[in-house]
Amino acid sequence: MASLLSDVPVTVVETHEDPADAVLFPEEEAVVANAVAKRRNEFTTVRHCARTALGRIGVAPAPILPGHRGAPGWPAGVVGSMTHCAGYRAAVVARAGEVTSLGIDAEPAERLRDPDVLKLVADDTERAALAALGTSHPGTPWDRLLFSAKESVYKTWFPLTGRWLGFEEARVELDPAGTFTARLLVEGPVVEGVELKVFSGRWVVQNGIAATAIVLPITSSS
Repeated sequence: MASLLSDVPVTVVETHEDPADAVLFPEEEAVVANAVAKRRNEFTTVRHCARTALGRIGVAPAPILPGHRGAPGWPAGVVGSMTHCAGYRAAVVARAGEVTSLGIDAEPAERLRDPDVLKLVADDTERAALAALGTSHPGTPWDRLLFSAKESVYKTWFPLTGRWLGFEEARVELDPAGTFTARLLVEGPVVEGVELKVFSGRWVVQNGIAATAIVLPITSSS
């Protein structure tokens, strides 16, 4: 994930294990009081990553509680995103004066196991593009990257709108060079006086993880 975001004003902390010193605030403990060990470990470690990242930009540790639709509640003046999957957890944060919104997602670097998932995630145009990519660039889990990219789109969209965005409401085009574009098929959020209709992001497949990220930087001083 860090390699995806090395040239943008964000701070990334990632790990492939659950450190023993990762702890929760009491308010967070209440959220996972009845959770199974897997869920608790993910929840705890990804917040450990987030608080480490916050500390690197000078923000004091604080609870990061799930809010509406599970979106993390960041400290004032901060934008961020978190993700976790088997063997990987990561958090990315930035100052709100430098970044408008961001979204990250990580998945196992393997094809989707259930073909019905792809039918839910991708439209006919996207499925045709995936088939072409699979022929020209075999060995890359294109369907998983599409799923991940749409998760990153949603995580970027939601803080700007407070509204749900269905898989069918954004069309993603993956580029073998490691980038992607997501064209919104619904009314886009207005940022700095301009309606956003397209999000641009990056992807990487590395160390068994397929990761995607979108960062919307501040483009004016107003």
